[in-house]
Amino acid sequence: MQAMRKPFIFSSPFPFDCNYRDRKHWQTELPDHLHDWHELVYIYDGKGTFFIDQTFYDMKRGDLFIIPGNTIHRSLPDKVDPVTSTAIFFSAIFVQAASLGDSFSYLRCFEHAKKNKSYKLEPTNQEQVRLERLIDDLQREREEKQPGYRQAVLLYLEHILLLLNRSIIPNASRASSESSELPLIGPQWMRDILLHINEHPEAPLTLAALAGMASVTPAHFSRVFKQLTGMNLTEYVTAKRIVLAKERLAASDDNIAVIAERCGFESLPHFHRMFKKFTGDTPSAYKKSIAHLQF
Repeated sequence: MQAMRKPFIFSSPFPFDCNYRDRKHWQTELPDHLHDWHELVYIYDGKGTFFIDQTFYDMKRGDLFIIPGNTIHRSLPDKVDPVTSTAIFFSAIFVQAASLGDSFSYLRCFEHAKKNKSYKLEPTNQEQVRLERLIDDLQREREEKQPGYRQAVLLYLEHILLLLNRSIIPNASRASSESSELPLIGPQWMRDILLHINEHPEAPLTLAALAGMASVTPAHFSRVFKQLTGMNLTEYVTAKRIVLAKERLAASDDNIAVIAERCGFESLPHFHRMFKKFTGDTPSAYKKSIAHLQF
């Protein structure tokens, strides 16, 4: 099993990266992966499927995907008409705004997405124009590297997040209350299994047990699961458990052995090995780095 993480430096003085107007290809796209940094993905053209957390989304021109840190995701571009997109990555600490007497947070859109498990937005044509202009201006600063360009990049990113929080998120919330359900991608049993894993990542989640729950053969289960998510079952369950462990390492004072057991790992050495593979760090080092950022 290969680690599914992007090589972002946790303590970077400029915790930002961007893949600008990148043409995705189904043969070279990253497997399902997760990282601590938040991510925005804007689609210029093409089509495909985006798997985020436990849900499959169609991709098309103008779509915007909001991916909170530590969320499993994978883009699956269409073989005939692959997408062109910009992906923006940044650490939460990069956009920590000073308190100005209100409760505003640039990260509210990510909190909204995680709480509602809804990661796709469909900006209006006017909002698309504004987003594309801001992304172009941000990229121009990165290319020209004039004095203060990093501050300029931060300002453009904050402007993008302000637009999301002020306009696009409220509009999307109103639209979703009036209409649409997500298009159904994959069989119902697959969606039910992904929901079950998401709600019970610490439980025994063997191939035989889940295939029985889905009333399909293990071979068929494995084939469909791999085809739709890009991962085998063991990789996916381990990734979900690592996400849960990272949350508990950051939020509780439980010792690492207790966290490993409560997250479903069979032994402490196995937990250490998998955590290092997925995050590039040991659990104790990760806990220290999180504590350092919180103070």
